[in-house]
Amino acid sequence: MEYTEKVAEGNLTVIGEFILLGFSELPNLQGFLFGIFLIIYMSILIGNGLIIVITKVDPTLQTPMYFFLGNFSFLEICYTSVTLPGMLSNLWTQNRVISLMACAVQLSFFLILGVTESFLLAVMAYDRYVAICRPLYYPLIMNHKVCVQLVVVSWMTGIPGQLIQTYKVISLPFCFNELNHVFCDVPPLLKLACGDTSVQEFSVYAVAVLLGMVPFLTILGFYLKIITTILKLPLITGRQKAFSTCSSHLIVVGLFYGSGIITYLIPKSSKSGIEKFLSLFYTIVTPMFNPMTYSLKNKDVIAALKKLPMKLLA
Repeated sequence: MEYTEKVAEGNLTVIGEFILLGFSELPNLQGFLFGIFLIIYMSILIGNGLIIVITKVDPTLQTPMYFFLGNFSFLEICYTSVTLPGMLSNLWTQNRVISLMACAVQLSFFLILGVTESFLLAVMAYDRYVAICRPLYYPLIMNHKVCVQLVVVSWMTGIPGQLIQTYKVISLPFCFNELNHVFCDVPPLLKLACGDTSVQEFSVYAVAVLLGMVPFLTILGFYLKIITTILKLPLITGRQKAFSTCSSHLIVVGLFYGSGIITYLIPKSSKSGIEKFLSLFYTIVTPMFNPMTYSLKNKDVIAALKKLPMKLLA
């Protein structure tokens, strides 16, 4: 089979397809990896799906915090569905070829949803800030209209910039077609480009700082004020309750940004294929642990899950 369509035009080589190497270095574990990733994908769909359902049907969860959590769970399903089905198909069929157009579509959705997650995490931090630092004004500030507007802005902010970013990366001349990654992402694609890609790399890092680090620093700012306020609370039980409502969100923030910062903000020369494994954290591990993180420490969510079968059978 012809994996690559090459048209020689002087010194320019046009590549129409890529080969996603994925985990090809582990030929004896393809079936095992397929089983593991299938279980992970199903757990992501079921876990986040349950969060969406209970935040819609349970009256006690009709609050801004759970409204954002339901949207975040829906985002996690979308985010994972951009990459995991393709990974499963590659492992099952051993056909790792992806066309340039399919790669561009996957990359654009992946980048847009990644920015959406970044901003939605910042919105959730703002919600906790208002709830803890300005509790008397919370119902007024975080009314339903404001919550919907914040979610819409989170979903829409990254679309223009990431579409441009995708076009810039995909339109580069590529000298190689073997993509040492599990899906189409910017850093591994830049490694395949011909000539000097410093301008494109700078663009990637600039966008990552603007759309990634700015929300991250905003989250840190909110939590600095939250922690300062919590420490002023007179009762230990009050402090524990306040901390418990924030700890789940902080765990998700740490997993998502920790792996993302290493992948996008460390120069490619400093990495030797580690981004393939780091990408699994913010594309698979975070969505998988999201339902468990928010439910295991949350009595309201656990109570809603226990009541769900009765509500569905009623």
